[in-house]
Amino acid sequence: MKILILEDEVPAYKKLTSYLNDYFNTEIQHDWARSIKDGRTMLSQNSYDFILSDIQLLDGISFDLFDEIQSEAPIIFCSAHDEYLFKAFNTNGIAYILKPYTKSEFNKAIEKYESLFKKGDYNNLDTKIITELKSALKEENTNYKKRFVIKKTSGIQLLNVSEITLVEASGDFCIATDAQGKRHTISQNLSSIFKQLNPNKFFKINRSEIVSIDYIENIENHFKNRLLISVTGCKEKPMTSSSTTSEFRKWLES
Repeated sequence: MKILILEDEVPAYKKLTSYLNDYFNTEIQHDWARSIKDGRTMLSQNSYDFILSDIQLLDGISFDLFDEIQSEAPIIFCSAHDEYLFKAFNTNGIAYILKPYTKSEFNKAIEKYESLFKKGDYNNLDTKIITELKSALKEENTNYKKRFVIKKTSGIQLLNVSEITLVEASGDFCIATDAQGKRHTISQNLSSIFKQLNPNKFFKINRSEIVSIDYIENIENHFKNRLLISVTGCKEKPMTSSSTTSEFRKWLES
């Protein structure tokens, strides 16, 4: 078995190889490309049993690569993109694992596509489907912030919005917590940050805190029509204000 991995981020690549080796209980032979250019070379010179692909590569999106070179191998997309793309993938019956994914979710995706491919039920990506996926990606990317530049003593770091669980106001600055519980200072006020975030993903639960729907673990009723929220990576539970609780409930179900 030979697999192609299209992934520009080194930690994500290492995670994929680890999950692959554990799933098949052996070290899987694979090629790795971080760019469309390298992926094009590998696809033109090799055949693969399986392809694991991120959407955003170093020099563009993988959809362009698959539009140019059609592969008969099953493709599982692994990406942090959500919302419109997730719906587009489901509509077309394409496997999609949303980052951050678990080993269990990864295994289920492999099992699904092994089964479909063996039965002959797998449909290759065609130009029509790729056009739909590109359109969904463009709609999802409209106007919303993807990452923040964080200045630290060790240098400049990038914080992906998809990794933020909670944002708290702290004077003229804000503190963003990620899924690992690490805290990052953003040199903007809360109102400015909130305007840059996708309202389908983030909610301002009170005057000083914003939560991400992807990292809400539990919600408890509290006094005076307030809700206590357990958030990934946060020891303390943020709380809705009495005035936002009703809208927050509606937002959760939207």
